[in-house]
Amino acid sequence: MIKMTPVLTLTALALCCSSALASGETLRVAADLTYPPFQYRDVNGKPTGFEIDITNAVCKAVAVKCEYVVSSFDAEIPSLMAKKVDFISPLGATEKRKKSIDFSHFIYHVPSQLVARKDTHLQPTAESLQGKNIAVQQGSIQEMYANKYWAPKGVEIKTYPDQDVIYQDLAAGRLDGALSPAVAVTFGFLQKPEGKEFALTGPEVRDDVIFSIGSAYGVRKGDEKTQKMLNEGLAKIMADGTWQKIKQHYFGDIEMKVTRTETANAAK
Repeated sequence: MIKMTPVLTLTALALCCSSALASGETLRVAADLTYPPFQYRDVNGKPTGFEIDITNAVCKAVAVKCEYVVSSFDAEIPSLMAKKVDFISPLGATEKRKKSIDFSHFIYHVPSQLVARKDTHLQPTAESLQGKNIAVQQGSIQEMYANKYWAPKGVEIKTYPDQDVIYQDLAAGRLDGALSPAVAVTFGFLQKPEGKEFALTGPEVRDDVIFSIGSAYGVRKGDEKTQKMLNEGLAKIMADGTWQKIKQHYFGDIEMKVTRTETANAAK
């Protein structure tokens, strides 16, 4: 039985400025720490990863304190709407999600691709995957795509609460493949010994309705204060080179920047 990640709160050690802490403003950030190299725990159990470092930099840029509230990915939007958190770590700014929440400006773009064993030669099509067990993360845009295009044509879609369990079942042979963010797979699972027999296969999976051109912070409908604060912080770290430095640290020369700068909430 797959267990859900326990909910706990960890304070980000992103701010060292006494004046920022003296302001007394704390923003609670929903995070799923089972998604390396974007979000995970370091050897001391503290939140780290590309998205965590970006968020810490954004919070520092606007002089607020960020506190991570950790849960499963599919619990993040309900937690935001229930006011248990103030914003959500980066997620795809899809049309479906825009009906429930608002978004900041875009932070980055990552393509979605199929990962499978090298010797299977599977392709990200319903014809190639018919009868196969393909994993997706619960509540993700990859789940939406697979349920729309693959499940009706005989592909067995298996949902998981986090990417780590997907990787475990791939390595154990309980899955034929997974539809996942390509960069997370490349710099996470494929870098590990258990991922050496796997590879990303086929082209990027796209859908103009389901997918967004980028990922952004999720905020509650009408929360213009938080949205404006995040956009201001993002603009600062983009301008001073902090975003590029963090991206380079985790992903090297891979291009992940979204060139359009309008609020994701207004993007089509």
